[in-house]
Amino acid sequence: MPAPVDRKEKILSVIRVSSGNFLEMYDFFIFAYVAKQIGDTYFPGNSDFAKLMLAFATFAVGFMMRPLGAIVLGAYIDHVGRRKGLIVTLSLMSLGTLSLAITPGYDTIGVAAPVIIVLGRLLQGFSAGVELGGVSVYLSEIATPGNKGFYVAWQSGSQQVAVILAALLGILLNYYLPADMMKEWGWRIPLFVGCLIIPFIFLLRASLLETEEFLARKHRPSLAEIYQTTFANFGLVLCGMLMVLTTTVLFYFITAYTPTFGKEVLKLTALDALTVTLCVALSNLFWLPVIGALTDRIGRTPVLIFCTLVTLATAYPALSWLIGSPSFVNLMIVELWLSFLYGAYNGAMVVYLTEIMPVAVRTAGFSLAYSLATIFGGLTPGIATWLIHETDNRASAGWWLMLAAALSLIAVLLAKGFKFAVRASETAKAA
Repeated sequence: MPAPVDRKEKILSVIRVSSGNFLEMYDFFIFAYVAKQIGDTYFPGNSDFAKLMLAFATFAVGFMMRPLGAIVLGAYIDHVGRRKGLIVTLSLMSLGTLSLAITPGYDTIGVAAPVIIVLGRLLQGFSAGVELGGVSVYLSEIATPGNKGFYVAWQSGSQQVAVILAALLGILLNYYLPADMMKEWGWRIPLFVGCLIIPFIFLLRASLLETEEFLARKHRPSLAEIYQTTFANFGLVLCGMLMVLTTTVLFYFITAYTPTFGKEVLKLTALDALTVTLCVALSNLFWLPVIGALTDRIGRTPVLIFCTLVTLATAYPALSWLIGSPSFVNLMIVELWLSFLYGAYNGAMVVYLTEIMPVAVRTAGFSLAYSLATIFGGLTPGIATWLIHETDNRASAGWWLMLAAALSLIAVLLAKGFKFAVRASETAKAA
């Protein structure tokens, strides 16, 4: 059992490294929460549907940059170390946050407004492409023996803290600000709050120590070697991408899309939708470390198979029931059920992904797999909006959740073979 001083240092390390992940998710959630106001502010036109779709397209475009960030910054982190790389990603992310907070609307600067917003989202996406992978790998490398699942779960746990803060701000703004003030300038308040948090996060991350596992390596692969190894294992990367789909699609549905789903589809109040989102984040924060710790005892694969099968069986029926009887209570029940499935699946999946990647390219490989999946996860609000519009079936988003679960189930069943192949290759190299 670690000494009290060691335990305190471990806790501080988890907070320091997860702080940037907190900022990333805070920014992404706030963008989705104020998507309606962003569409009205930055995109001209008379169609509310078109402006909302353009806002969600801008939200999604950041995810398109993630694979490039994973390749470039992931290799950089695997080469120079976890600490230096994570400070670079935080710097890039901060610039993207600032651009959205201060850019005037279309009525003030014309077409330059949406261009700046899209560029800011691209910059955020580029940095986020490796932020999550870098944090997950760092936590896996500082974890005490037998507790890797519990430690790595706090990467996703920090995201839930961000959603909790964002939802609380949204609730307060909706309570105290009239709708016209919220539409005109109030929606920028949570963005400025994010900017105020940035200096504090820099202080936390600047005190981060390099992991002992990285320092102990005798060979630091060059960037060329990292790229070569990553693409030599591209089948594993694709398997990891499919495995991550359920996490990203479920997460962005129950957090980023819920405020819009509650208001625009179920016709509930903004306060109701945000209250549900707040409860979802609290539920996620509970299940992630609990299931992460459970997988340290019973293994990752049984949990992954269980969650994908149950999502396949219940996602569409749950949404159909909700659409048939829309209410605050029923939205809460469905979202908390999906939250359990997300928290349980992700609590097992993230740590498993760090374990199946080759050690020399652990950050680059993990980040590339995750980033490719988040392209589809980030499209979830837009895909759900489009499916409902095209099919006139307000439960049709359930099909998207089921497709993600089916593909992830296939990947989980294939992953064990990849894991054994990677271990055999690394053993041969060591010999």
